[in-house]
Amino acid sequence: MPAIHGMRTMLGPRGWAAFVAVGLALALGVPLLNLATDPASALHVPDYLVPLLGKYACYAILAISLDLVWGYAGILSLGHGAFFALGGYCMGMYLMRQIGARGVYKNAMLPDFMVFLNWKELPWYWHGFDQFAFALLMVMLVPGLLALVVGWFAFRSRVSGVYISIVTQALTFALLLSFFRNDMGFGGNNGLTDFKDILGWNIQARETRVGLYVASVAMLGLTYLLCRYIVASKLGRVLVAVRDAESRVRFLGYSVTGAKLFVFTLSAVLAGLAGALYVPQVGIINPSEFSPGNSIEIAVWVAVGGRGTLVGAAAGAFLVNAAKTYLTGAAPEIWLFFLGALFIVVTLIMPRGIAGLVRWPRIARRRDVPAAAE
Repeated sequence: MPAIHGMRTMLGPRGWAAFVAVGLALALGVPLLNLATDPASALHVPDYLVPLLGKYACYAILAISLDLVWGYAGILSLGHGAFFALGGYCMGMYLMRQIGARGVYKNAMLPDFMVFLNWKELPWYWHGFDQFAFALLMVMLVPGLLALVVGWFAFRSRVSGVYISIVTQALTFALLLSFFRNDMGFGGNNGLTDFKDILGWNIQARETRVGLYVASVAMLGLTYLLCRYIVASKLGRVLVAVRDAESRVRFLGYSVTGAKLFVFTLSAVLAGLAGALYVPQVGIINPSEFSPGNSIEIAVWVAVGGRGTLVGAAAGAFLVNAAKTYLTGAAPEIWLFFLGALFIVVTLIMPRGIAGLVRWPRIARRRDVPAAAE
């Protein structure tokens, strides 16, 4: 009973609402799949909309992962797009291994782009990706290990502030240049594409797309629950203290390096999972996902939604990407200007983001209650 009470206290009303939402997504996944894929059903969703909403859910997971380190620990990582892309490449490698004899070069045991580039054998780092369990492990392990190594050297050397942003930005740019090379074995500038199926399901089938969408929504809820649990725990309070007064926390005897390293690594793992769910829904992964501009855009999502508010970060990802989808179709030439103006407005006028606008009236009412009582 004390453990249950502790969970209630840590998660709070929003956490339990997310818990219920995840449960409903898992319980209603199959019925919703049947309804959404039946053209005669009133709940039928257009084919193009399902992967689009699933992509937004993946972006929301990515935004929450960045908010965990930026909003609560004060670590502005401008390289989270790299962790997202690495998770996507790991899933793309699995999907490429599933093509087999259905590729252009039907008798080849190698992915089509390797045959085209005259590769003689499968590189050692591609072995094992014919198994989903191994690919899923790599989706978490590769971004996590990279974050662990980078974080170990950076936080141990007390690199913080704008310097950690520069380090992470340089990291994603270096990976961008590396993955563009054909001799890296990841498809060069074309990347990995032309996927056929996942776990035996046709990746273009409506049922598979809805299933991936449900999985993305469920993962979004689980990500929120996990991050909410962390920020409401003692570790979360230490992270906020590190963000606000790192030297004092270090003086009190807490392991600032350990706290930062843990949350940075976990954030990278979550970003990798988001990338893994993203790739089968969009059907391609290429080096452009490593673009430094993508990582900056992720920070804009979090800033717009509200830094230090997990719900706000997810909402910012949905809203900004919905605007991007509309503007890049209706007026593509003004999208970047709109994004820049949005960031300036949020920075100067709404520093707490959209979530702050919702919280201000509530905070004002709480302050007025004692005054009225007096």
